[in-house]
Amino acid sequence: MRVSISYPPIISAKGVPLLAQNRQFQYFHTPTYVYPVVPAYAATLLGNAGHEVVWDDGIAEEKTYGQWLSGLERSNPDVVMIETKTPVVKKHWSIINDVKKVVPNSEVVLVGDHVTALPQESMEQSHVDFVLTGGDYDFLLLNLVDFLAGKTDRLEPGIWYRENGSIQNTGQFQLNHNLDDLPNIDRDLTKWRIYSERNGNFKVTPGAYTMAGRDCWWRKNGGCTFCSWPTLYPVFRAMKPERLADEIGLLIEKYKVKTVFDDTGCFPVGEWLRKFARLMVARGYNDEVQFSCNMRFGALTRDDYRGMKKAGFRMLLFGVESGSQTTLDRLNKGTTVEGIIKECRVPREEGLEPHITIMVGFPWEKRENALSTLSLARMLMEHGWAVTLQSTIVIPYPGTKLYAEALENGWFRVDPKDYDRFDMKEPVLSTPDMTPEEVMKICDEIYKVFLSPKYMLKQLVRIRSLRDFKYSVKGAAKVLGHVKDFAKSK
Repeated sequence: MRVSISYPPIISAKGVPLLAQNRQFQYFHTPTYVYPVVPAYAATLLGNAGHEVVWDDGIAEEKTYGQWLSGLERSNPDVVMIETKTPVVKKHWSIINDVKKVVPNSEVVLVGDHVTALPQESMEQSHVDFVLTGGDYDFLLLNLVDFLAGKTDRLEPGIWYRENGSIQNTGQFQLNHNLDDLPNIDRDLTKWRIYSERNGNFKVTPGAYTMAGRDCWWRKNGGCTFCSWPTLYPVFRAMKPERLADEIGLLIEKYKVKTVFDDTGCFPVGEWLRKFARLMVARGYNDEVQFSCNMRFGALTRDDYRGMKKAGFRMLLFGVESGSQTTLDRLNKGTTVEGIIKECRVPREEGLEPHITIMVGFPWEKRENALSTLSLARMLMEHGWAVTLQSTIVIPYPGTKLYAEALENGWFRVDPKDYDRFDMKEPVLSTPDMTPEEVMKICDEIYKVFLSPKYMLKQLVRIRSLRDFKYSVKGAAKVLGHVKDFAKSK
């Protein structure tokens, strides 16, 4: 069968939609294109099984909607898979109508965190044929296509479908697939090059993404309350460290990759990490690539950070989220403000580059709490303990504990089903003593920490090469783009 892995262009004055492989959806005027790892595995599994695959990322390939639709009509696939998220799900419902007009015999499949949380909604509100729930939709898509092709008579759990005019499903999805059984991604089939340059996580290019685990091992009381990915991955699994090391070796040898970013929600730690670091050194990959990943405060020792630096790690992304201890506790972060300050210094002292993420607009936070978050971000950046940061508005997606809590407490300042407004261009939650404009302004001010004289001086001191200079210039352009985004929102 012919299968199209598709990201329809979404043309908007708000900017370029960041959808693929993103936990939080945003429109950016200076776009970053993130390689969608799980769909890439889906494409590879399908190709290896003898199906014809069309990789059709209309967003990253910067197609117009008309170009994308015409291309779909020409390829005339049997199955079209679309990853969706809350802020664009209604747009995708409309797009499915257009797909049905140009390729009426195609089966349309939706995947992602929104439809995992609310699968029946999309079945009722659109002409979608199938919804795949859970994060293992690479395995599920192969199962579905094999079923449609008559190669198997059994659908796996987690698939929603229509039968005789009624909506049916195969039961609760199961995360029982072995990640070590996955093939190496066919990077050529999935057009990896279009994602290899325009990405703020890459200091040197070309860069590539991996995903050793699904998704975050922090599971106390169900994980962080604001994160939608526990909806996709309520159970954490990781491939063997040897399997990831083998993949990095292939990226180096075949694709000449210089940077690898692993997008596991939180990179595996403990003996798994230490073994992986030893493999990187033993195989000499630490001299060939810069490796970056997501990490949690409180998970590693100084010796771990030292070993990571030796193994070629560069950037570590930490979720700070707030400078308020009350907020950290309510979010179930399992961290303290004091611990964040102390622990951010250690990886920096060992030569690594911490990147911190910040959120503002929590519905219980007053202005003083938000300003303490701004102060914490400024202090970490101006002391040089954090090298870069990302600031976002709190957006609770369906399926998260925060969304349920907001419904229960009446925190929404917009209709909680008005999904188009969940795109981070405005707060969707009310705050005790701040207007939406004030929340956006504080988010903007956090980004402006990059422009403070103390931070800029630290950056100038860090520049050691033309590569460092180019990266700083690229980073400055992105910061100005983010400031522009929030200015337009206000």
